[in-house]
Amino acid sequence: MAELIPPPILFFVLGAAAAALRSDLHLPESLAKTLSIYLMVAIGLKGGAALGTPGASEGLWGALGAGVVLSFLLPILAFALLRAASSLDRETAAAVSGHYGSVSVVTFATAIGTLNALGLPHEGFMPAVLAAMETPAIVTALLLANGAVRRHRNRASGPGAPTPLPVLLREVLLNGSIVLLLGSFAIGWFGGEPARAQFAPFAEALFPGALALFLLEMGLVAARQIRAAPGVLDARLFAFGLVMPLIGGALGLGAGLLVGLSVGGVALMAVLSASASYIAVPAAMRMALPKADAGVYVTLSLAVTFPFNVVAGIPIWIAAAQMVVG
Repeated sequence: MAELIPPPILFFVLGAAAAALRSDLHLPESLAKTLSIYLMVAIGLKGGAALGTPGASEGLWGALGAGVVLSFLLPILAFALLRAASSLDRETAAAVSGHYGSVSVVTFATAIGTLNALGLPHEGFMPAVLAAMETPAIVTALLLANGAVRRHRNRASGPGAPTPLPVLLREVLLNGSIVLLLGSFAIGWFGGEPARAQFAPFAEALFPGALALFLLEMGLVAARQIRAAPGVLDARLFAFGLVMPLIGGALGLGAGLLVGLSVGGVALMAVLSASASYIAVPAAMRMALPKADAGVYVTLSLAVTFPFNVVAGIPIWIAAAQMVVG
């Protein structure tokens, strides 16, 4: 298993350990934002350029369809588990569920870095699958929240009123990370091989170092989130944050096999299905379900599921993909 844990992931462990030991280590906020922008651009450019090569789009629509279906359905499973095993109110359970049907871009970037380190190729269109899986889970979460949008239509707006679905979807689709990812993907696709060659020093050579620094920051944030919110999660919620990624990842593994992806593609589909959003969906849930407990869903996705996926989940799904595809 050691060969599946490249140095960037160890930087995440370093950040978490530093925060747990109450070190004053920190990255400037401006640098963290710059690294985030870089990762989006690099993933988009590389994926789009790969898709621009002849024959590279084979299997695209099957993978997109599988990703969208998983994003719609995983929140239903998560919601059922939460309602059966926890005392969360309906809106908070729905908000948490939406996180576990959507995706984490940083987890995806980490998986890409690990596959590159191992020399395992993957389909160039997987960043498009990532983008397609961002929004459907939000729609499902709203439906699970027992007609929040319908209630908005039936009563005058006031403090705490849910946001109309069209407004919410517009906010999500125009989220900066989604615009940047899809825009870079389109530029790479349009440029093809010349674009890949031109941007290789930027999008490929710098990627491992930028990812290592960003994961160092995420390790600091995750550990400090847990320390700042003691008692927010009981044992059942903590267990959910570890079990749900395994369930989602297994379903993603099966979906990747079903649509005929490569070893790397199957691993990425599993990673996407196992991940939990902590950027786009929290913002959407604050708009759509203002009464849901943000302390629960942010802490679960960022401080429990994200570290588990980065340290253990990605190696598990790569090894599983190698086993079932090979």
